[in-house]
Amino acid sequence: MELTFASYNIHKAVGLDGRRDPDRIMSVLREVDADIIALQEADRRFGARASVLPRALLDDTRWRPLPVAKRPRSLGWHGNALLVRRDIKCLHAEPLDLPTLEPRGAVLAELDLRGEHIRVLGAHLDLSGLRRRDQIKAILKQCTRRGKMPTVIMGDFNQWGRLTGAMQVFGMGWQQITPGASYPSARPIARFDRIIATPDWSYETSGVHHSATSAAASDHLPVWASLRTA
Repeated sequence: MELTFASYNIHKAVGLDGRRDPDRIMSVLREVDADIIALQEADRRFGARASVLPRALLDDTRWRPLPVAKRPRSLGWHGNALLVRRDIKCLHAEPLDLPTLEPRGAVLAELDLRGEHIRVLGAHLDLSGLRRRDQIKAILKQCTRRGKMPTVIMGDFNQWGRLTGAMQVFGMGWQQITPGASYPSARPIARFDRIIATPDWSYETSGVHHSATSAAASDHLPVWASLRTA
């Protein structure tokens, strides 16, 4: 079974022109056309934390949002949301609180794909390296608590080095996929956006989605990886 996973920090749907344009973000998601998508900054930060992507826009796509929000108008938790193909069954979904000095969180879901169960998580980690370490430890602890399962963790890790700093917490037991430079979208130099997988997955290919639309829609470019269950 081969699946395409994608991670995209949508910057609250505000593009490089300063306009909030949810339709433009949806156009980028259609270009990427992944099976499972982790979004960061999908909700407004203040007030009711309303989603910046109207659910009516998602109704016309091949994806549905998973129930990870704690607030009725939110799409996710601290901006983290998960979209999955409509034929994928959700067995469990929950928001995770992470240790932090600023509002941060993660989201977790366990899915059934034709009888095969997998786990996916989306996260947006802290700017502080020490906090990033604590947050990755909290995510891995929750994975351990819920039991062994093919797992993929996606998101904006805010980490410059591929295998340095907080990324060392993953150790040798995880595949760290860094598709390429994705930030800032106008002239990408940083590889903050990553996809991390357990050894249950066979790596096929990965990349950064760079198009005219994605270069303007957010300050990050989406990253993706195709993985096959081993």
